[in-house]
Parts: sequence; structure tokens; C-alpha cells
Amino acid sequence: MITAVIFDIGNVLIEWQPERLYDAVIGSDRRKEMFAEVDLHGMNDSIDRGAPFKETIYDFADKNPKWRDEIRMWHDRWIEMAAPVIPQSISLLRTLRSKDIPVFALTNFGIQSFDYAETVYDILGEFDQRYVSGHMGVIKPDALIYEMVEERCGHPPENLLFTDDRADNIEMASSRGWNTHLFTSPQGWADCLVEHGLLTKAEATV
Repeated sequence: MITAVIFDIGNVLIEWQPERLYDAVIGSDRRKEMFAEVDLHGMNDSIDRGAPFKETIYDFADKNPKWRDEIRMWHDRWIEMAAPVIPQSISLLRTLRSKDIPVFALTNFGIQSFDYAETVYDILGEFDQRYVSGHMGVIKPDALIYEMVEERCGHPPENLLFTDDRADNIEMASSRGWNTHLFTSPQGWADCLVEHGLLTKAEATV
């Protein structure tokens, strides 16, 4: 029996597409060159583990002067990378909560960047519990972050239903006994919620 539903945030509730912004600003060829030369996603992982947002990015930019201005965009235009919302997913979350089904967030997200996102996206304040990697000091798919959720959430693993857009995150959760759904579309997630008896077809219409 599912007693709590856990949402990832990036590409589940809010699109997270840094490459798309860079393609629009500097062109796809130059963006591909930059991503091949500097590990921007690795830089972001350190932020998601709790490193300071602006300082980490600006320090990384200073260490890579060829791409200094472009790297700084990761901070200065970050909110444009984390956009737009995925309305259907938000509707599903709110419908679950309207039925008194506990809804949690488990997300790789920096401390300051999450605080910033909260000023833009009201949905981030609507979870019953939030597990934000920056505050936890560990990111998915490390087993420790799932263990921490299990210890804190008050629900056994077999009663959790978790959706995430990354297969490695889903695989780790599954290995711990969680029910899981690899998010590829809001409709697929809606169908999963119906299959588990959490929503009716009418309630899950997106």
C-alpha cells in the first residue's frame, strides 16, 4: 500500500535544461565545445552537495578564463535554466494533497539556488516534507540520501512511490524497496498514480 508519494523536482515539476539556454545565447556548437572542455555538471553537483552557489560558480569561472563569462551565466541566468514549470505535474501533486496523501520532494538542489527558486515557484512550498540535497550533504543516486529519507519520513520503503527523470536515481530507490516510476511525461506519471489506486482516471486527467 502506498502511503506517501515522492517527487523529484528537476524535469518532473520544473524543467531543468541548462544546455537549452546556452544554445540560445552562444549557439549549440560553442556550447558543445564548452561542455566538452569544462565539467559544468560536475560543478553543479558540488553546489547540490551544499557548496555556496555564487562563489562556487564564480571560482570555477575564474579557473577557466576562456569560458569565464559563459560559466558565470550558470549563476547569473540560472532561473532561466530552471524553467518553465510542468503544469500537469503540478496539478497531479496538488490533487494528491487534496486527497490527504502525503507528498514529499527528494531533489538534488543547492541551498541558495533552492531558496531563490522558492521566490519564483510557489509549488516548492507545497510539499509535506522536503529533502533537499544541499542541506543533506549528499546527492542522488548515493544510497545515503535514500537512507536518510527512510529514517526521517515515517513511512517504510515499500510504502513509498517515487518518480524521477533519471534512471540511475530510480534504480537506487528500487534497490531499496521503493516503488518507482521513471518520469518521461506527465501522462505516464498520471497513469502510474491511477494504477496504484491513488487517483481516479478523472482526477489524473492532465
